[in-house]
Amino acid sequence: MLSRIAESLFWIGRYIERADDTARLLDVHLQILLEDPWAEEDLACRSLLSVMDRRLSEADVTVGRDQVVQMLAYDRAEPSAIAGSLVAARENARRAREVISTELWEALNITWTQLPWFLELDRPHVFFTWTRERAAVISGIVDSTISRDETWQFLVLGRSLERADMTARLLTTRALTGTAGPDWRTLLGSCGAHEAYLRRYRGVASDESAAGFLLTDRVFPRSVVHALGQAEACLHALDPLRDQQGVDEARMRIGRARTSLEFRRLADVLEELPQQMERVQRSCSAASDAIRSRYFPSGGVTTWIGGVR
Repeated sequence: MLSRIAESLFWIGRYIERADDTARLLDVHLQILLEDPWAEEDLACRSLLSVMDRRLSEADVTVGRDQVVQMLAYDRAEPSAIAGSLVAARENARRAREVISTELWEALNITWTQLPWFLELDRPHVFFTWTRERAAVISGIVDSTISRDETWQFLVLGRSLERADMTARLLTTRALTGTAGPDWRTLLGSCGAHEAYLRRYRGVASDESAAGFLLTDRVFPRSVVHALGQAEACLHALDPLRDQQGVDEARMRIGRARTSLEFRRLADVLEELPQQMERVQRSCSAASDAIRSRYFPSGGVTTWIGGVR
């Protein structure tokens, strides 16, 4: 496979997952601000922008929900925003048109053509719901119409790395905002994890077990450990280990991040949750750099801003 095609596939997976997870994150936080009249809106919004690596230079300017939505949802020129991610995913699909299925191309193209209408509607909750639905359609088409060859591996590799990174950011917002942020039940719901969590723990809920479910559950697809494990599996399928000494940089970074969560006492992880999630994000960024160098090197310079291409 040509390196430019592989790179486009990798970023299709990342951008669609980024749009999906950002929509989930924003929907939760805006709902909290609407329901709680005592919430410190400026603090909550600044914490959310900080977690998403979109810091403001003006410290004395009050930040509100409208500004956050504009920056993280509606900005078509910024790949870290929902709209920008959807536009970038469609552009990468156009470059990889010869290897993706017709159904996948049509799903991405329909999403792109419908986007302006939802932006003009200016109803954030409706926009977030539509984004999650389109991401689910696209992910379903990827899993049901593409052979488990290099095309699928690069798509899912990008999706898995982005999912681990974004789940880590979601957990960081809980740690940083405290009582001003969403509770664990709300976070589980935003990940579609609430019912799976109740089945796993047979209805006996606690904050610690909820955090552990999103962090270390081996079978729930949106947990950090599961996403990192899926990324490792994709890398192994792309380049199976023939020499036990030949573990590449990307697999080493991902493996260290996974094992530091999976084989450590949960209480110790939760005690320093923001620092642990920052390590996960750094590992995902470093692994992404290593993947770029290994599979799609180019003479051009790629600028990275907070893990965003």
